[in-house]
Amino acid sequence: MNLQPYLTFARQLAYNAGRITLDYYNKGIQHELKKDETPVTAADRATEEFIRREIEKTYPSHAIIGEEFGESESAIGLSATQSAFRWIIDPIDGTKSFLRGVPFYSVLIALEIEGVSRLGAVCFPALNEILYAADGLGCWWNDRQTRVSEVSEFKQAVFTYTSWSGFRTKKRLDVFENLHKECFFGRGWGDAYGYHMVATGRAEVMLDPTAALWDVAPYPPIFREAGGFIGSWAGEEGHTHGEALACNAALKDRILELIRAK
Repeated sequence: MNLQPYLTFARQLAYNAGRITLDYYNKGIQHELKKDETPVTAADRATEEFIRREIEKTYPSHAIIGEEFGESESAIGLSATQSAFRWIIDPIDGTKSFLRGVPFYSVLIALEIEGVSRLGAVCFPALNEILYAADGLGCWWNDRQTRVSEVSEFKQAVFTYTSWSGFRTKKRLDVFENLHKECFFGRGWGDAYGYHMVATGRAEVMLDPTAALWDVAPYPPIFREAGGFIGSWAGEEGHTHGEALACNAALKDRILELIRAK
């Protein structure tokens, strides 16, 4: 299958959606709390509505699932199980950062084909950066091809994460502390920006104790094409595990050993 038209569409869509977020960014936008106690804003909703309209117009037979409006059948009435294609949307990943004017938030768009994430686009509007890939087409950071690092020693590795509290909730503070101890340094470059750092070779490890489908759906093709890994803490590749580990290939086995150790 030729994925180039889908990738071109997703890249431009993520960029255009990012322009919408900038209309609200650093302008004192208010928020509400959802049932899960996470914030949502008018910018989240407006951005997802725009993305959905563009997909429905361009690919009416495709199903869609997004963080703010859930799963919907295709524009021509096919359910998610009837359509081989499903777009996965997070209109603003890192809403807390967005609310406080931190530029590391992003727009995430992925395309599953028969249950496998085959392409992803991740736009950081406030940084004017975009990361995108599709199977067989390489991984691109703006207009240049990119790969994970070749660092093979913990003492040279950078560890990123979203929040230490997730490790506490999962009762795996040991992993958090050991990585901080073993690595060159660790930083809370959380949400999508941590994965971005690993995929572009500027960090080696990103760990999320909990990760929703839309938080990581773009990354399997990104890391396959960049030469790295994303999947569960048990080493299973993919975006559907409810947790996420992203790393370069050189450190994968050692990181999995550290996670397994009690």
